[in-house]
Amino acid sequence: MSKMIKKWKSFEEQLDMLENRGLIITDRDKVLKYLERIGYYRLSGYWYPFRKKTTFLDKKSDEFLDLTTFEQVINLYIFDKKLRLLVIDAIERIEMAIRVDVAYCLGVNHGLAYLDTKELHGKFTKQIINKGANKGKTQQQVWIEKFNIAVRRNQKTDFVKHHIEKYDGNLPIWVAIELLDFGMISTLYSGLKKQDKDQIAVKYKVENGEIFAQWLRSLNHLRNIAAHHSRLWNSNIVDRSDAKTILPYAQLNNAKPFMYFCVMKQLLNVICPHSKWGERVKELYSEFPIQNNSHVDVQQTGSKEDWQLWELWI
Repeated sequence: MSKMIKKWKSFEEQLDMLENRGLIITDRDKVLKYLERIGYYRLSGYWYPFRKKTTFLDKKSDEFLDLTTFEQVINLYIFDKKLRLLVIDAIERIEMAIRVDVAYCLGVNHGLAYLDTKELHGKFTKQIINKGANKGKTQQQVWIEKFNIAVRRNQKTDFVKHHIEKYDGNLPIWVAIELLDFGMISTLYSGLKKQDKDQIAVKYKVENGEIFAQWLRSLNHLRNIAAHHSRLWNSNIVDRSDAKTILPYAQLNNAKPFMYFCVMKQLLNVICPHSKWGERVKELYSEFPIQNNSHVDVQQTGSKEDWQLWELWI
């Protein structure tokens, strides 16, 4: 029999519990407003590093480290919010550029090349998925199912309605691409023929299309973290790229977000070389709100000492 879930607590009870566990709160009304607006559970990810360790399997105690304040927690939350906004800003520019690249590359062949098995990679169009919910289908079939859902969802949008009525629902790739989210664009890119993938990758000074496909999958993962307002600054990245692909910075931790900030910077250096995005990242890092704390440090993002002096970031 499963354990009972935790009992519901009012905002005041949540606040009392935090105080009883040792969190220093100087303004109860202010903290209550944060609990009401952001939520206890979401904030818990930001006070987790400030909790004492236990001796049992290196787990955390409910008790807070001495001298931990709610101000530290909320300042870390605000830092993370600013970091998420920077990520969304960068990925928006990257997504727009890749959107054009994929549509242009496929459109050279013909308008419906994205549906044509002859114009895509054999692994994408022919290899059968042998497990999971999509067992028995190809990656292309799964992608097309998602694409058809996007078309139905947008069927009353002017440009989609126009093509449904005038062209029997056939959307050329330069129109269809506007219905795709970053994840679908990333998947379509991975399904391009090798020479097409490589052609786009070289534009961004990436060795080959397979590496670039990795990068896009990882960036889509970071985009989802940021877009859903989840904790980013020290998160564990699930959809990882090989650290060796961001040379000469191969010592970076591919499980932490900073490596992917480097990926974004490399791409932005091509897409918009005069952008101040990198300067804004460096400025935010310099403002990391927790100082002289052995438990919470900005390098938990995966950054290295003096990274601001790397050629990539100058």
